[in-house]
Amino acid sequence: MNSEKTLKIAAFFGFLSVLIGAFGAHGLEGVLIENQSLETYKTAVNYQFYHTLALLLVGVLMMSNPSKYLIRSAKMFVYGILFFSGSLYLLSLTNYTLIGVVTPIGGLFFIFGWLALYKSFSNIG
Repeated sequence: MNSEKTLKIAAFFGFLSVLIGAFGAHGLEGVLIENQSLETYKTAVNYQFYHTLALLLVGVLMMSNPSKYLIRSAKMFVYGILFFSGSLYLLSLTNYTLIGVVTPIGGLFFIFGWLALYKSFSNIG
């Protein structure tokens, strides 16, 4: 994964964050209330957006220093968004609770993404 690809993925996830958040607030609100999962859906959107911003930062940092730790961090944030937020979206919409076992895996990807980002700063000055 290079800086250009990372930045494009971040821009796409940012677009999706706004789209999914707005659709949840306006088009899916009834389903989410019926499933008692409005807060779960909001958590998914928030974590997606926070980690989209982190991914954007990693992409910018990769432009001047494409280290293996930044590449690893970018991948971990992408997987985290897909597994954590993705599973919460599915859980919110379907109420199929077995999907919830995937969510902690996404959380671990987020943690490893932040650790890799931390490690990328170890060689700075």
